[in-house]
Amino acid sequence: MEIQVLLYDLLYYGTLALTVWAFADAVIRPAAGYVAAGKLTKPAWLAITALAALLTFAMKNPMSLLGLPAVIAAIVYLVDVRPAVRGLRRGNTGW
Repeated sequence: MEIQVLLYDLLYYGTLALTVWAFADAVIRPAAGYVAAGKLTKPAWLAITALAALLTFAMKNPMSLLGLPAVIAAIVYLVDVRPAVRGLRRGNTGW
């Protein structure tokens, strides 16, 4: 029984960290990069990732009806949007 609790806690804290990471990354990326990459706007991704983090925290169950879509939204941001926005350069800087 303790292994089940440990695995559940690991799943919960892992998905919470994932959604918070997606939100934090969305905050630091420049707004123009989202449009230039052909993605939703920065405010849209901020809202999506913030909602994902809040739902994951509030539901305390990443496998619930609302928890799973929240985790999927964070994964979509990290796998699709982040590389596209991150690959763009600002002027002559290497950022």
